[in-house]
Amino acid sequence: MSLRAAVLGSVFMLVGVQPYCHAQSSSDVTANPPIDEVLVTGERPGPGMWRISKDGHDLWILATLRPLPKNMTWRSVLVEQRIAGSQAVLSPPDVDVDVGFFRGITLIPALLRARKSPDGRTLEEILPHDLYIRWLALRVKYLGSYDEHRRPILAAIDLYEGALNQAGLTDNGMVWSAVEKAAKGNHVPVQPVQLKIKLPDAKGAVRDLGNIPQAAEIDCFAKTVERLEVDLQPMRQRANFWALGDIQGLRSLPYPDGEGACLNAFLAVPQFKDQYESARSRLEDLWISAAKSALDINASSFAVLPITALLKEEGAIDRLKKQGYEVLEPQ
Repeated sequence: MSLRAAVLGSVFMLVGVQPYCHAQSSSDVTANPPIDEVLVTGERPGPGMWRISKDGHDLWILATLRPLPKNMTWRSVLVEQRIAGSQAVLSPPDVDVDVGFFRGITLIPALLRARKSPDGRTLEEILPHDLYIRWLALRVKYLGSYDEHRRPILAAIDLYEGALNQAGLTDNGMVWSAVEKAAKGNHVPVQPVQLKIKLPDAKGAVRDLGNIPQAAEIDCFAKTVERLEVDLQPMRQRANFWALGDIQGLRSLPYPDGEGACLNAFLAVPQFKDQYESARSRLEDLWISAAKSALDINASSFAVLPITALLKEEGAIDRLKKQGYEVLEPQ
């Protein structure tokens, strides 16, 4: 576990994603019955690009998706050509939480303690019986042996990652890595779009991890179990549609708010909620500012955003439209 992830858990890892998620009910998900899918492999181009234009200047945006097929090699000649012809590449919006190296080292013992259930009980003792039985079936399938003294919110994360691995999916950000490599290979500068946050009381943040209400952790756990029961096949479908460049297919599937319940568990702690609410709006504003600056300065620029950010109503793309920028979507 990295210090950044451990100090603020999912809060800041989700800052770059959560504003762009489409919340859907479980009934919306089950309305699209699971279909047995064979994940695509080999070299795939992914979807076409969004084009934002003003005064003869263009910003090309590649949509990313997580998770994607684990054995897929992503490569798009057109994307490489756009990058090579650009004067700047904007990184995906992200948050950097600064706790300081030496302070971070002193937090490790507390972080390790925070991984365990505070009262020493096991998951079987904490969870409602029916939920524990559902967890047990998924745990055997996706994790095998497991330390059930782990607190529910972390067990949910471990289960989700294990399920992705078994389903042939990965959450490793391969697309941005390939874009960054292409930019460096063509000597195109990469402009970080990163919100830097100084955490003045890192020890207090770790302490607050122990104050997350257990009911909120159980809700996160239950929603994760439910998502893996009903949404794993749609995840594979979405991954296939992305790899094949099928935008209409991507639009046709729901995007359940899989992180919402777990995020709400962290936001039950006032310090986390204050930091998150501030960072969420600032991060989107920061990206829009970077995009507008790139369009003003460069004849051509390139950016990467999550597909949910591009499909979201009243998101960054709609805001640019309202400000007079021309938006052309891929077909």
